[in-house]
Amino acid sequence: MSDGAADKFLIVGLGNPGSRYELTPHNIGFHVIDRLAERLNVRVSQRTCNALVGFGREGERKLVLAKPQTFMNLSGNAVKPLLANQELKPDRLIVVYDDFDLPWTGLRIRLRGSAGTHNGMKSLVGSLGTTEFLRVRVGIHPEHPFGDAASFVLSKFRKDDLADLAELLDYSVDAILAIVSEGAEKAMTKFNRRARGSNEEEP
Repeated sequence: MSDGAADKFLIVGLGNPGSRYELTPHNIGFHVIDRLAERLNVRVSQRTCNALVGFGREGERKLVLAKPQTFMNLSGNAVKPLLANQELKPDRLIVVYDDFDLPWTGLRIRLRGSAGTHNGMKSLVGSLGTTEFLRVRVGIHPEHPFGDAASFVLSKFRKDDLADLAELLDYSVDAILAIVSEGAEKAMTKFNRRARGSNEEEP
């Protein structure tokens, strides 16, 4: 293969910078990027285009890993210039983010779609001017009772959730690498699930 854009992906995890937001459901995109970086032996530490960036490979494909540092509702201000910086179009973008509409530990790969109620995705769609980019939606809707949803997504994970979180991060990384190596449609068939231990796809 050549070293052209067809062999390169920009993989972006959405979240909020700062210690206040570590280990919160709204930052699960950051955690997936961190786990992917561990898997690839990559450091996501270079500051570029309002983001922390790292560079790795999966087989012959180049991977650019990024965590926007703009805060969630301004994510597009980092992703749009990152795409330009890497000379990529939105069809080479994979966005990983928390999805409150999916059950905890669920996962859903989609080729396109609306931003829904997610502020980070609203910013991306607004900045890029398209919904035609791939997304990996990671389910965070809790199994336990909770109060206000906005407060829940910014609260720390409970200790009881950490074992499931580790599995979910590994599963998400496996899904991303399958997208890169096998294509999105095959990855959707293998990895879309409503919850851990279930291969029932969300309708």
